[in-house]
Amino acid sequence: MASFCIYRPSVPTHRMQSLSARTHASHLMRGSSRRPGHSSKSGVQCHGTAPTKVDAEPDSNIQKIAAQAGLGAFKKVTMVSLGCAKNTVDGEVLLGDLSRSGFDITLDEDETTDAIVINTCAFVEEAKNESIEAILKAIQMKAEGKTKKVIVTGCLGQRYNDTLAEELPEVDMVVGFENYGGLSNNLRASLDPNAPPLSPFAGTDQLTGFPTAPAPINTSRVQVGSATVPFRSEWGRYRLTPNHTAYIRVAEGCDHACTFCAIPGFRGKFRSKPWASLLEEIKYMAESGVKEFNLIAEDTNQYGMDRRDDKNLATLLREMGKIEGVEWIRILYAYPSYFTDDLIQAIAEVPQVCKYIDIPLQHISNMTLLRMNRPPRKHTEDLLNKLRDRIPGLVLRTTFISGFPGETVEEHKELVKFIRKFKFERLGDFMFSEEDGTPAAEMDDQVDYDVREARRDEIVSIQQGISERFADTCVGKEMEVIVDRIEEDEEGGMTLIGRTRDSAPDVDPIVFISDPEDPNVPPAQVGEIRKMKISGAFLFDLEAYPIA
Repeated sequence: MASFCIYRPSVPTHRMQSLSARTHASHLMRGSSRRPGHSSKSGVQCHGTAPTKVDAEPDSNIQKIAAQAGLGAFKKVTMVSLGCAKNTVDGEVLLGDLSRSGFDITLDEDETTDAIVINTCAFVEEAKNESIEAILKAIQMKAEGKTKKVIVTGCLGQRYNDTLAEELPEVDMVVGFENYGGLSNNLRASLDPNAPPLSPFAGTDQLTGFPTAPAPINTSRVQVGSATVPFRSEWGRYRLTPNHTAYIRVAEGCDHACTFCAIPGFRGKFRSKPWASLLEEIKYMAESGVKEFNLIAEDTNQYGMDRRDDKNLATLLREMGKIEGVEWIRILYAYPSYFTDDLIQAIAEVPQVCKYIDIPLQHISNMTLLRMNRPPRKHTEDLLNKLRDRIPGLVLRTTFISGFPGETVEEHKELVKFIRKFKFERLGDFMFSEEDGTPAAEMDDQVDYDVREARRDEIVSIQQGISERFADTCVGKEMEVIVDRIEEDEEGGMTLIGRTRDSAPDVDPIVFISDPEDPNVPPAQVGEIRKMKISGAFLFDLEAYPIA
């Protein structure tokens, strides 16, 4: 069992530092150390949208039963969702269950509620600390009477369930992946022991056909089972992303044995989402207004290779291209293997597929890659060159790890030289984090923290220049831009913010959108994909205005 220490302030704070304002110390440039879809903020909920036609609408039968049982007003619950895009999907599905079970969902973490769900992350040490801070803040709110129940879900709960339950007795439930489906009924019973069990899926699952009767009430504080959990339908979500963009989980788990990574231990074995269920989910999302589909997994391009039905990522991309409403498709979290010629061709040929691939490479020195148990340099370079040769206009995003155990000055210089030469359009860098239970944490020749930090900062500084020059090459071009949101500018006005096809949500550069120069062209609106003229660049961000 993995273990870690929880630091609790001796004097409770009345208002912990706003997590939505926190940024990683390593973010010297936008998204420099985040995985795509990985938020360092509790602020995924600030993008929350009310349930739409095919999202998590409260079931009228459930409301009727609740009223007949004299339950009165529905219980109110909020969620602080941290971590990567896979955690965001988990959070959306959980909130969907709660909404259909009659809970009133609020996305304001400071509002008085009946329960707070902390959907935690355990990716690296900094993510763990942020999750603990969020839990402690919820505990303080409970002490102040602003909430009744504190529920911990996510990877930290899955991985450190016993430690959390022992050291944080104020936490009411620690729930693992296997028991997510029972959370709504168990929480309802915890808040009101006389409440009847209500299934969040009245009758039969629309996609699998399996019966969905409520599971028996589980009153245990720790409800954590297997990490390798079969897929359930994920279309009925209470969305935390803007309505026009969504993460689509095509697979879960990982079978690789990278020496620095603990994820396989708490996310389980690799398994692909069933084909029919996945397609139905995408169709439902498209019907609800989603235009951008960001495909995610631990190894997204491995999709389908664990089955024998000839359905793989190339097949999926082509099928998605036929679905009405699917306008952008983006591949995140690809592994530097599994890129068949057919997949490369599909990326190049399917017009809806953004010519953008995220491939975390971690390092380029053969000796470091050997210690990491990652593919060797020649394999990686051959793949990158093939991708750039065969996919016109390709934008590549990657991440590296600085200060891995045993990394010499020469190996670091080799990585720096490679980055300068290859010129990734998007790049982030992590300092190595010793994850307990991993071989790398026990290796000799651990690199000093200040050396890790200096090497990370050098790479980020180099990439800043590369990214700025790439942004400059976009000026004057006509590009599609998706309009994400409205933000208040420094002068108190409102500015539209968007992204080109070359940028993933949350981690990549943005576009500041101004009014059209042609009075016959309508102004841009949130949720639209519009053709725009790139009029300028500010560092690595762009400025643009609609031309059609």
